[in-house]
Amino acid sequence: MLRTNGLARAAVRFKPSSFVGTFVALLLAAAVVSGCGLLLQTGLTATVPPTRYAGAPVVVAADQQVRTVVHRGPEPETESTAVPDRARLDAGLVREAAAVPGTARAIGDVSYPVRTVTGARAATALPASGWGSTAFTGVRTTAGTAPGPDEAVTGPGLARVGERLTLDTPAGRRTFTVSGTTATPGVWFSDARALALSGHPRTVDAIAVLPKTGTEPAALAARLDHALRGKAEAHTGDDRSLAEGAALPAAKEVLVGLGGSFGGTATLVAVFTAAGTVALSVGQRSREFALLRAIGATPRQLRRSIATESLLLAPLAGALGCLPGLALAAWWFGQLQDRGAIPEGVRLDTGPLPFLAAVAAVVLTALLAGLAAARRPSRIPPGGALAEALVERPGAGRVRTPLGLAALAGGTALAGVAAAQSGEDSANAASGVVMLFMLAVALLGPWIARICAAAFGLPLRGSGAAGHLAAANSRSNARRLASALTPIVLAMSFASTLVFLHTSTDRATAHQQEAGVVADHVVTTPDGPLPTDIPRRAAAVPGVTAAVAVQHTGVLLPDADMGFRSASAQAVSADPTPVLDLDVRTGSLTALRPGTVALDANLADAAGVRTGERFALRLPDGTRATPRVVATYGRGLGLSEVTLPAADLAGHVSSPYADELLVRGGRAADLAALGPVTVTDAAGRAAARSRDRELNAWANTTMAAVLGGFAAIAAANTLVMTVLDRRRELHTLRLVGTTRRQVLRMIRWESLLVTLAGTVLGSLIALATLVPMVYGLTGEAPYVPPLVYGSFAAAIVALGLAATGLPARAALRAPRP
Repeated sequence: MLRTNGLARAAVRFKPSSFVGTFVALLLAAAVVSGCGLLLQTGLTATVPPTRYAGAPVVVAADQQVRTVVHRGPEPETESTAVPDRARLDAGLVREAAAVPGTARAIGDVSYPVRTVTGARAATALPASGWGSTAFTGVRTTAGTAPGPDEAVTGPGLARVGERLTLDTPAGRRTFTVSGTTATPGVWFSDARALALSGHPRTVDAIAVLPKTGTEPAALAARLDHALRGKAEAHTGDDRSLAEGAALPAAKEVLVGLGGSFGGTATLVAVFTAAGTVALSVGQRSREFALLRAIGATPRQLRRSIATESLLLAPLAGALGCLPGLALAAWWFGQLQDRGAIPEGVRLDTGPLPFLAAVAAVVLTALLAGLAAARRPSRIPPGGALAEALVERPGAGRVRTPLGLAALAGGTALAGVAAAQSGEDSANAASGVVMLFMLAVALLGPWIARICAAAFGLPLRGSGAAGHLAAANSRSNARRLASALTPIVLAMSFASTLVFLHTSTDRATAHQQEAGVVADHVVTTPDGPLPTDIPRRAAAVPGVTAAVAVQHTGVLLPDADMGFRSASAQAVSADPTPVLDLDVRTGSLTALRPGTVALDANLADAAGVRTGERFALRLPDGTRATPRVVATYGRGLGLSEVTLPAADLAGHVSSPYADELLVRGGRAADLAALGPVTVTDAAGRAAARSRDRELNAWANTTMAAVLGGFAAIAAANTLVMTVLDRRRELHTLRLVGTTRRQVLRMIRWESLLVTLAGTVLGSLIALATLVPMVYGLTGEAPYVPPLVYGSFAAAIVALGLAATGLPARAALRAPRP
């Protein structure tokens, strides 16, 4: 069946123009599939060379993933989620690691920021760690000796040997005698002192293991894994970077999310659109197939010919499409790296698997779509085939119609379910609405096209001969209209959903931040962490009535489908009511103390937890906690979904310092005297937070550009194919007296009809998706900036006019076929 035959070779060789549109669609589909596949492959295989632990052959660290078993189907599945901060090890494991045969030395490593203190002011932050880390970092003293219990070794320019140095540490202000200096910036304590000052005195970041001479790192790692019995993981090679924090796991999560979740949707859209283009191309040759049947070609020969054509075109289109796919992945990856979402050491994995998958996908799509489209022309009698080639068959088919109605009913029902729910449940339900409605549009295309032609054709009939011809053509050629309508609806619905979801949530976030921060002043530092005693000193400033330190971080919440999902969290040093209006719905924030938590109301509803009940979560380092809920509030989107007392985060974050101080009362000038700080107000804070949302805005815009751009190009490709296929019709109109200007005006009216109908349908689908999704996430209606929406609609209309006008002019200039 798949053996090449002369009929297929002749069709491709002597009528290449008939296959250009199909080739372009398949090429674009391969580009999208391969580009997203490369991102997914990189997310699964990404590694980065170690930096801090480059000199330690073996590193023992905690698993930086939280794993749980979920039941989504008949078989249980294990899902993993990266911890928001850093998982640590019990300090007692250092002795166990040191006792493993082949270990020369095991060093419990900690690293955290400290600040030098001059007078009452804390200055620039510096990295601090234990002196034992110099065994693998290579730091050496330039003067003096290693530090003792109350001593420190400092970097250049801080102090001389023998001088006293006061430092602001996670455990508070401490004064040390400088025992030595180095050429490397930083501060080093004795190992025991470094652990005691770290803020987590019972846990270490990792254990650096130095093997004895002649011991292979891989063999020692295996012994360590066996000896520690699942309490830690031993790493060698580039895997040692996994012990350096959450940057790599977070980057892998981003890449897998883009390549897997978004890539899955993009692949479906690409394959779906390419299949429609292949079907259109086969359908346009129905007259050719009818003549072949009339001169004796058998149904099997026709199917063989179409299958062979697919195998001649699709592999080449797929292979060439991998080139722009590689360029897309490289550009996207580079942009993510420039924005800090991916560590510098990670490289794009350009292994062959995504390219092979892309080629296989387009070959299979072309083969199945072509055979499906040729099924009817090859089965009906030759006379019937000739008749259908001249006059379009009404309806959408006995299979497509019930399937389309089922998709329409499913989308409507899912939209109702989403509207009846709230929070994440509503957003999750609404995410499937756009796909079901798009499927309904594709399957019921001829019926929808007839309805659109009837509705939009009414005003066309009164616009002269050209408008009357356009209305009649659209009504009598509904299948042709549907083939052009579907990609336009797809472009408008997906682009609008992605872009306006962001504009809506961004606007709601800004509103909540503006209304929620009632502090008069917001104190921050240029390099991040605030000194530990700044709340106490700020409270002593004349006129200050409240000073609350806030640290922003993340926690993990149980999720029935994903195992865990991340949620934004804030830790407060005191009752936040004087400086934050969280819009409390139940309970009271004054009851917030160690062992309690306040939750966003949507989050609490989704979890089924009420005030007074226990709520299970994972702290930033993955530690289990079950605090009691004392309040729920409505401004979690703009502020934080989870609010905890700062004491509950002690020992569970890498940097125990607050990142902002919210102050009620006092003067900005007096607060600026507290040290090298920046004092702003709620509006300045909101502006700074809006910059933090730029990555999400860019990501949504990029996804909309990829999906919408692909669909728009597919729509233009389809429109060009439909116009070029009508050359005989256009020349016939000229022969019966229609002027060239009237023909071009007819084409323009048809283009306006299909683009406006596609814009309206796409907008309705996006609205049906956005209303429940945005309301569930924000409690507000979607926000659609008129200028952005107008630019979308104008771009689609301009694209439609160009994609029909230019080939129509070329067709009228060409000789009569």
